[in-house]
Amino acid sequence: MLSVAGLGKRYPGAARPLFSELRFTVGAGEIVALVGESGVGKSTLLNCVAGLEPADAGTILIGPDAVDMARLDEAAAAALRASRIGFVFQAFHVLPTLDVAQNIAVPLLLNGIDAAEHPRHIEELLARVGLAGFGPRWPASLSGGELQRVAIARALVHRPSLILADEPTGNLDPRTADEVLSLLLERVRACHAGALIVTHSRHVAQACDRILALDPEGLR
Repeated sequence: MLSVAGLGKRYPGAARPLFSELRFTVGAGEIVALVGESGVGKSTLLNCVAGLEPADAGTILIGPDAVDMARLDEAAAAALRASRIGFVFQAFHVLPTLDVAQNIAVPLLLNGIDAAEHPRHIEELLARVGLAGFGPRWPASLSGGELQRVAIARALVHRPSLILADEPTGNLDPRTADEVLSLLLERVRACHAGALIVTHSRHVAQACDRILALDPEGLR
């Protein structure tokens, strides 16, 4: 679901590249952890994969038909993100002015899925993440763990090829973090998506199928 080759990024004025010649893959149903010290470029790498930040070199092939994110213009990259990628963030990014069902529906709207189909997709995902009946509730009434479950449902509702997660359990207490992590891993595998998870947590990394460690010399 993701194949990266020769990926490089240098910020203007920097003495050396942030990273260069990175190469890795993420298969269907595979969950890969990306670890490393702060400042080595983990979140930047995630942003490059998502097309939110331009890479200076390399290819980023997404999905079974291997569309190269690195070669797309801004509009095409946004369309590819909307259709192929689901995001889960540490800060949840659940929209406070939309109820739970409306938050989960955002990717369906972006992909032009008939509004009549939305309730079926949303109710199914809410049940699978343990939030059956939560559709009309407002984000302000939810706990951190419930908000992250909403974020997971939103990331998966349009059946993306790739899930990108940046510290998805970082704002949760240990027990809730374990529950959310188990749910995220189970749902990604059930949907046969690939997932790349940036984390500082050894526990999260060890729960993944494979660990990539990024340091100033590259990936290990």
